[in-house]
Amino acid sequence: MKKKENLKDGTEITIRKLALSDLDRLMEFYSELPENDKKYFRVDVTKRDVVEQRIKQTRQGNFFRLVALYNDKIIADGNLELSAEQWRKDQGELRVIAAKNFQHKGLGTIMLRELYYLAAQNNVKNVIVRIMRPQKAARAICHKLGLREETVIPDYVRDISGKKQDMIVMTGDMKEFWEELEHFYEASDWRHHR
Repeated sequence: MKKKENLKDGTEITIRKLALSDLDRLMEFYSELPENDKKYFRVDVTKRDVVEQRIKQTRQGNFFRLVALYNDKIIADGNLELSAEQWRKDQGELRVIAAKNFQHKGLGTIMLRELYYLAAQNNVKNVIVRIMRPQKAARAICHKLGLREETVIPDYVRDISGKKQDMIVMTGDMKEFWEELEHFYEASDWRHHR
């Protein structure tokens, strides 16, 4: 899978699956993210072996990673993780992060749309997002896309600095998620037909 897309400002980007050969590009992408973004990641993305292991997970069949590139440089990373547990086999967890200078240009929406297609191909019925309470921008985007806050678990996780944080679990039905994603996309001043 490799496709060209245009952002709101007309910038042409490429969306494709992440490959092991992208390790150096991904490390560069993570190194340029603001510390406040990296603080809430599940793993320490400054560690090369950790990032390499996460790329290798894509070979397992329930981890999907997409990247967006501009001038051969990664500008966004998107993940879809399918549950390996029988009782949650129809759930898919989403995560997207974009480079600061490419935010507010529709890149996140494009990445989410492509992850949605992957989820649909894999019979996902419900999407889930787990974030820490300080991630207000991520929560706002999830709300706009129709995801609901199901629960807040106080002091459940630790950020990269070791500070305890509340974890917020948000979920959404795939059909409703798609409708909100399309509405959000169509309501903007830029459109793209697949």
